[in-house]
Amino acid sequence: MAYLIGVTCLWAFSFSLIGVYLAGQVDGWFSVLTRTVLAALVFAPMLKPRAVPKRIALKLMAIGAIQLGLMYCFYYQSFLYLSVPEVLLFTVLTPIYITLFNDAADKKFHSHFFLTAGIAVLGAVAIRYNGIDSGFLFGFFLVQMSNLCFGIGQVSYKRLIATENLNVNQSTVFGWFFLGALIVAIIAFLLFGNLQKLPTTGLQWGILIYLGTIASGLGYFFWNRGATLVNVGALAIANNLLIPAGILVNLVIWNRDADILRLSIGGLIIVSSLLLNQWLTKKQKPIAKLA
Repeated sequence: MAYLIGVTCLWAFSFSLIGVYLAGQVDGWFSVLTRTVLAALVFAPMLKPRAVPKRIALKLMAIGAIQLGLMYCFYYQSFLYLSVPEVLLFTVLTPIYITLFNDAADKKFHSHFFLTAGIAVLGAVAIRYNGIDSGFLFGFFLVQMSNLCFGIGQVSYKRLIATENLNVNQSTVFGWFFLGALIVAIIAFLLFGNLQKLPTTGLQWGILIYLGTIASGLGYFFWNRGATLVNVGALAIANNLLIPAGILVNLVIWNRDADILRLSIGGLIIVSSLLLNQWLTKKQKPIAKLA
């Protein structure tokens, strides 16, 4: 858990840096491309093509394309429709996606996921009960797609490392992960990028460099490294440690005028959905053993 907790502290600032200094000012597709290029460059010197079988390299690229490439595409666009605390709170469903995808891989299914996800949606509505519009709903959808990509990537990487007998350090194979993400980022920028909204200040460039090399490059490596050292349940819970950390940073430093009461009510409803999900999952385990 040490890796996961450390990266949580690192990422707690990323949401606000994006929401305050980049969203709406710098083209989101360019931000995705820049972060991915820089992250790939961090691990390029350690990439050893002959040390990893092509089959595994392609799997790693596919995982990176989903967990980082596609996730970033949805994630950055969500800041155009939601506040930073809302984006953070709406990531609470990621543990459900992690458990659901892992169960699907094991050919299991738990119907209560739909109940807990529905409760989480009610929490999202509570946060904006007097301001629900198409933009808010679309923003919520974008965050959920981002969560889904992030969850699938984590579980896939964890299962790949556990099943494949790789005789190389994970830092050597992780370059393939970023190459997969880079392909998605390049295609997305070529299709949707706006060259009229490139960074214009040293601060914006500095934030992008930090996010690309540190938050993305080192952050995703150590996060996925940590994911291979814990069980799926602990991984699911670790995903939600980021929510209070990120909101605390945002409210204390950048967003002191936020509606704390409404965020608290909606947040409690959302967190209750997660607690209900954990309780129902534990309750069903003994039954599954008897079956």
